[in-house]
Amino acid sequence: MDYRELLREENEAVRERYDLSMERIAAMEEEGPAEPYGCYFKRVAAFIGQIRELVCQIEAGTELTLEELEERNRRLYGDVLPEHYGNSFANPDCAAERLGAELGQLLAFLYTEIRGDIAFAFEMRLEEITILNETFIEVCNLFEQAEAEGKGAPQPQEVRDILYWFVSDYADITVRWRIREAVDPALSFAADIIRDSDLGDLRYLYRFGEYISDNERRLAEFMNSLPQETVDRMADTYTEGFRRGFEVMGRDLSKKRTVVIEYHLGFERMIRKAMENFQKMGLTPILYRAAVQSINRKAAGKRGYYGASPNKQYEYDHRYDSALYMGSAIRERKLAVSRAAYEEFKELAGGCAGPALVETFGEEGFSPVNKKTAFSLNAHQEEVTSALANELRQIANRYMPGDETSFTIIAFPMPQIGPDFADIFRETIVINTLDYDKYRDIQQVIIDALDQADYVEVTGRGRNETDIRVKLHTLADRTRETNFENCVADVNIPLGEVFTSPLLAGTEGLLHVGNVYVEDYQFKNLRIRFAEGRVTDFSCENFKPDGDWMEQGRKLVKQVILRGHDWLPLGEFAIGTNTAAYAMAKRFGIGDKLPILIAEKMGPHFAVGDTCYSFAEDSPMYNPDGREVIARDNEVSLLRRTDMAKAYFSCHTDITIPYSELGDITAVRADGSRIGIIRDGRFALAGTEALNEALGER
Repeated sequence: MDYRELLREENEAVRERYDLSMERIAAMEEEGPAEPYGCYFKRVAAFIGQIRELVCQIEAGTELTLEELEERNRRLYGDVLPEHYGNSFANPDCAAERLGAELGQLLAFLYTEIRGDIAFAFEMRLEEITILNETFIEVCNLFEQAEAEGKGAPQPQEVRDILYWFVSDYADITVRWRIREAVDPALSFAADIIRDSDLGDLRYLYRFGEYISDNERRLAEFMNSLPQETVDRMADTYTEGFRRGFEVMGRDLSKKRTVVIEYHLGFERMIRKAMENFQKMGLTPILYRAAVQSINRKAAGKRGYYGASPNKQYEYDHRYDSALYMGSAIRERKLAVSRAAYEEFKELAGGCAGPALVETFGEEGFSPVNKKTAFSLNAHQEEVTSALANELRQIANRYMPGDETSFTIIAFPMPQIGPDFADIFRETIVINTLDYDKYRDIQQVIIDALDQADYVEVTGRGRNETDIRVKLHTLADRTRETNFENCVADVNIPLGEVFTSPLLAGTEGLLHVGNVYVEDYQFKNLRIRFAEGRVTDFSCENFKPDGDWMEQGRKLVKQVILRGHDWLPLGEFAIGTNTAAYAMAKRFGIGDKLPILIAEKMGPHFAVGDTCYSFAEDSPMYNPDGREVIARDNEVSLLRRTDMAKAYFSCHTDITIPYSELGDITAVRADGSRIGIIRDGRFALAGTEALNEALGER
């Protein structure tokens, strides 16, 4: 069934309410509450008027020129672009200054939710637009009533109550849809655009409804300039990595029917070829948009497909909008809706093979400003949010078991990386397709040495203060068992690491990195201290020399790296071997812009959170040499056998020490004898010399 036909009945059922709400809101553009609140309602009403016009154009099939599409895109997103954001009611500072601290914060939340109408209009989801319209009208009526009664404005709690019940009452629509769109290929809005469009005509980019910057346009133009052979090579590496992931994990891909593609707009030519490849494997692609509603958004990172961020500060300001309503009642509401939705779509969920992600790098680093006017989670809400994320993952795992699915991730640069973009892109293709056999054999040499160790020591060099000891599992039979997985090009592209899930008891010390890029944030002088394998302290110097820079830095580390948790276990220790990637980064001066996917292959890395095998610890994992990787658990993940809620954290965040900051990595045997894996930033084992060639002379 055609996607729009799928929504036709739903849209017809809500059409009268939609029309009535639009008429009422159109009147607000002329008349509304008195100032200072009138300006807010008129401006938001004007934005909704743009949505009404957009829906009409889409329903009528109106064809616009590229210039007209660009102008419409700028208009829809204009209010939150950096040059206008200072005067936007989506900006909590502006809203608080003009509307009062409490009411401003609440109304900024409402406007941000309403801005999700852009996505709903393009997808013709009139029910969601109508719900937001009616909520906006209800809040406006509250102000008009207060004015009529001579109160000037309603009490903030009255507005808060409306917004709380808006989130709670409609969770069975918003949360249910979010789950369905991630498992149902019939919701083919984006897939249809990619399959049916003339990708040489850049107007197709504006059909998604995302913000399109010069970055996406230039990327699409560059992709169009590549020979088909190159595009095929990119797509084949990506899809073959996904298929091989099932093979190396001993899982049956033939039982699966769908695969989820997540990517940044601009790569459509590669994605179209990848969709064809997946279809030949028997997998129908699913593409769903990064969440636009607070109840479905994540505080850090995006999942799905997405365009440019119109303003990263805007997104940062609203990362904790859930603080308006988050508590035990909403937690139970979302869990109940999620259980019901997964049960409703259990056959679709069971047929999903997992996600295939295309990450990007090269965009300008973001230094956030922490605003007191923005929502923030209190201690109880942080606890509830963390518990909710864990419980939602457990629900999903019951319908999409981790030991029956896989994934793959690959990364490419964006034009914003600079004038060397084309050369960096081509070099990245080379790095993504390095010699599988060569690296497999070299990495086996490293594993053979590490498997003799009781623990591993890692130290920094120069200004790097790292000094950490990583405790390894005891091997009963080294001829049949190993601690480290030999990671070549399958789920995790590019190849180039050996990794393990270490024991926590006996793991301790300081991890320090001068500069590291995690999600959209570049951390400066990041320090994380471990005791008994658990994070005990953390800091960064991003906000130095502000007066409270230490506290601001702790908050940023907690939000982005610890995902809101007060502590996390060390879930992974790895040694990256992709010195070719390091050499590329050094040659082009882009080391601080690489995503963790590539950066983790450029030195030792440590991941806080769940192990690499979370929810699949009981499934055997074997290296190419036939030995079983037995280090799939730690003391925390083992708690799943008695209390699942204490075993997982629903996060896994990698942090890499680059070769330039690395001193030594030493395997220490139980008798105290030592094996140098890396000395002074260079690989030291016989059989690994080839890795040093790309590092060059000091």
